[in-house]
Amino acid sequence: MASQKYLGIPNAVVLCIDRFTHVLQGRFYHHFSKDPIVFDNEMDMLLGMEELYDDMRFPFPGNNERHFIEKENVMKEELTRVLEDEEMLDMHGDLGTFIIRVQHRQNSSWQGRITWVEQDKTLYFRSVWEMMKLIEEALGDHKESEEEKEALSWTE
Repeated sequence: MASQKYLGIPNAVVLCIDRFTHVLQGRFYHHFSKDPIVFDNEMDMLLGMEELYDDMRFPFPGNNERHFIEKENVMKEELTRVLEDEEMLDMHGDLGTFIIRVQHRQNSSWQGRITWVEQDKTLYFRSVWEMMKLIEEALGDHKESEEEKEALSWTE
């Protein structure tokens, strides 16, 4: 079986989880910055990734943002790739590392693939919620507080 440890698309993110108490904490890397995006909770992580996808204009969101006050359309600069695949794949979290490949942003959520680097396993997800459940299930043994674990499909 071929290794799943590759990025494959320009918006791929290497997610490094360093701590897991009540929330996930860590950093993620993308092709357009040498510096990691550090997050202290899941919401920071998801908003940071969503901002990256908006800046890239890929994947294009299936829903338009709605505003009560008209916003000025500002053209964003084209992003320049500064980090190569090999450099990104060298990054690892203290508890776990995941390669996130969001292929679509439809129905106000994300759809794509997630690779658990340490296990070299890839699964598809149909929503942000499903992606987060897969990450939490993979890190279940590292969680510092006792919680009921819901069986997901990493073990298949």
